Amino acid sequence: MTELWVFGYGSLMWRPGFPFAVQAPGLLKGAHRALCVYSVFYRGTKEQPGLVLGLDRGGACRGVTFRVAPGAEDETIAYLREREQVTAVYVETYRNVRLVDGSGRTVKALTYLADPTHPQYAGRLSLDEQLRIVRAAGGRPAPISSMC
Repeated sequence: MTELWVFGYGSLMWRPGFPFAVQAPGLLKGAHRALCVYSVFYRGTKEQPGLVLGLDRGGACRGVTFRVAPGAEDETIAYLREREQVTAVYVETYRNVRLVDGSGRTVKALTYLADPTHPQYAGRLSLDEQLRIVRAAGGRPAPISSMC
């Protein structure tokens, strides 16, 4: 397998959970970080969904880009699918991400975008509505499992 890069914009930034060889700030154009996904597990329930971050269409997002440790590519993809695709609310895709580390390099990184056709897609909610949902939410803690 060729180099595998992963773009993190939420919890992946501080808790990637997979072995990586390089970590660099990155800029993804064409999607922005937003509270646009109803959570029915970790931040809410089916009866009272919470909200979590997703990458929604338009704009740009700064995050952290990781080059997966050589030899850990398949294991990392399996781990990310288990972690990010609990309810298949994200579209797994590869996007160009510019490394913001002074190198001027652009890499193709595995990225999870909110699926606007999924029932858990919240879309663009007003700040008041986001606040109401977040304040009322309750769920179960996310697992702390890690491949490292």
